Amino acid sequence: MTVHDGHHGAEVAARTERRWATVSVIIIVVLAVLAAFAGIHQVTMPQPRVETIDPTRLHLSGEFVESNLGSMLEPNGAVTVRAIGQQYSFTPACILVPAQTPITLRATSADVVHGILVQGTNVNTMLVPGYVSEQLMRFEKPGDHLMPCQEFCSFGHEGMWGKVKVIEKAEFASRAKNGGRLSCVGE
Repeated sequence: MTVHDGHHGAEVAARTERRWATVSVIIIVVLAVLAAFAGIHQVTMPQPRVETIDPTRLHLSGEFVESNLGSMLEPNGAVTVRAIGQQYSFTPACILVPAQTPITLRATSADVVHGILVQGTNVNTMLVPGYVSEQLMRFEKPGDHLMPCQEFCSFGHEGMWGKVKVIEKAEFASRAKNGGRLSCVGE
């Protein structure tokens, strides 16, 4: 091996290291740009509309008084469900909804952070005192779904369960024809 061969090997090694360093920097920059784009434009944008409500007055007046809780058939055929989470229950404890119908769940909390998780579906939302949560849902076939609170809300949290009962669209329309709010509590 000559001195010239050793110098040439060091040159090749230095060039290779620079290339790998450049490739590494490019990868890091691309990942940082993708993370920034996803974080800013896809996930962390604030809700277009934030509704606030006084959690200490829910039962006195407004949208979440007890007589207004449950499911209601809207004139356009959609269904709106209003519910409240409070330690350690949901009101209503059983939500009645029709199959194959757009449903809007509007819910809030009267005391601490709670969560609504409808098992077997992608319905999962937090109920934060002072704010109204709105979740769109649709069930394709009749059946029962458990609805546990999925946010730890203190001792007793493990007993905070509700139910969503999905019935045929025609049966729901028949029950809703007299107006008022529907639930399946007691069924």
